[in-house]
Amino acid sequence: MKPGSFKQQIFNDCALADRSRLLRMFREYQQQKQSEKLKARLQQAVQHSISHVEQRRQQRPRVSLNQELPFYDKRDELKQVIRDNQVVIVCGETGSGKTTQLPQICLELGLADKGKIGHTQPRRLAARSVTARIAEELNTRPGEAVGYKVRFNDTARQDSYIKLMTDGILLAEVQNDRWLNEYQTLIIDEAHERSLNIDLLLGYVKTLLPRRPDLKLIITSATIDPERFSRYFDDAPMVMVSGRTYPVDVRYRPILDEEQKDRERSQAVMDALDELFKISPEDTLIFFPGERQIRDAADKISKRFHQYEVLPLYARLTNEQQQRIFRQGGRRKIILSTNVAETSLTVPGIRYVIDTGLARISRYSWRAKIQRLPIEKISQASANQRAGRCGRVA
Repeated sequence: MKPGSFKQQIFNDCALADRSRLLRMFREYQQQKQSEKLKARLQQAVQHSISHVEQRRQQRPRVSLNQELPFYDKRDELKQVIRDNQVVIVCGETGSGKTTQLPQICLELGLADKGKIGHTQPRRLAARSVTARIAEELNTRPGEAVGYKVRFNDTARQDSYIKLMTDGILLAEVQNDRWLNEYQTLIIDEAHERSLNIDLLLGYVKTLLPRRPDLKLIITSATIDPERFSRYFDDAPMVMVSGRTYPVDVRYRPILDEEQKDRERSQAVMDALDELFKISPEDTLIFFPGERQIRDAADKISKRFHQYEVLPLYARLTNEQQQRIFRQGGRRKIILSTNVAETSLTVPGIRYVIDTGLARISRYSWRAKIQRLPIEKISQASANQRAGRCGRVA
């Protein structure tokens, strides 16, 4: 075999994780004036890597996309655009199914045969729950074909196809893997949140793309200024996916007394529940700014609406407690959540949403040189995202 064909095979047919090691062997082979012993070692290593890729291709989980989601209608267009372009911007409303269906489309296209599909989420809770949902749709157990890696916990295996993680984890991996050779495809989810980690990742990956022409990058965003992402990546193509399948009726409850706004807001939530449950008792999602407000409200709501199951949802809960919101059957649920349920997580079966209009937003104070989490009023775009959570089933 000619030396050039070795290099061509390494780049075209071998697993991405083996590339650095094989190229080192190839350079050593050239420096040793192409000795037969090194040639045999290199040829054996290349063939082993190629057979590993073929094995991954044959053992790839069978994909069955959810036909009930709006994403299903766009599957052929998405496949074509992803196949033809290195960078794609996928813009979808809340509940369109982009988070769970996109990695499966990439898997079906063979974009996980030579390396993993790296799928980032802004929050650990979302990484864990999305892993469970994708694994269920692929008929595998979490930690096998689909795994997640968050701080202090890593369930992804060497032979996993899809790896969910927080954007901070992927940023940390750059220190040890400058070329991100573990991944054949990267999906940066919820990019519209524009955290420091997401911005650093997008900047780094943009410099990496010309050096890694085999790396696919998919950026998903809610319908919040996706044109800026497209312009940044040299006018990358955008695919729009509708999400809300039913119209949403929005009602406002004004706060009359600013001095007693906290008490009024708490009372307004109780009054809104009374008003909604007179119409029809259904699963309800209530947005609060933080954990303390959720605990205070949970006590009051549990006493007044004891026939309902009151479930808190925030990042510090254990995985088992967080998974309770996905259990079907039993009593009607009232879920009290922070903004993790706004875009990162879709809670099934929600008919009503009550929004306090507040959230803890991460802010950097340049005077104090610290990162803060003040409670602020949310934007109109965030309010629309929250409203979309109840437009999926009715």
